Amino acid sequence: MYIAQEESFGPVMVISKFKNGDVDGVLRRANTTEYGLASGVFTKDISKALYISEKLEAGTVFINTYNKTDVAAPFGGFKQSGFGKDLGKLFSLSLTSHLTVQWKNN
Repeated sequence: MYIAQEESFGPVMVISKFKNGDVDGVLRRANTTEYGLASGVFTKDISKALYISEKLEAGTVFINTYNKTDVAAPFGGFKQSGFGKDLGKLFSLSLTSHLTVQWKNN
């Protein structure tokens, strides 16, 4: 399905069927796209949602909600959806550099 393989910006939600219990098949389908900005998981089973969120190749995974973000949380995608993270502590660390200077005082 074309819309599920593209990085659409707008009010778009793709809902697709899968066989009961075929979580790994769903993950394969979700991860075959070349993009990975954000994804959403809707389920009553929080253990399943957490398992899926660990396996999805996306910068943000929403569980039972969508587009509810915290400005302190890092934001950015995987694959062709961007490099690095914006916002949060990880972003501020990326703007700094560390230097070690050692000397011997004679």
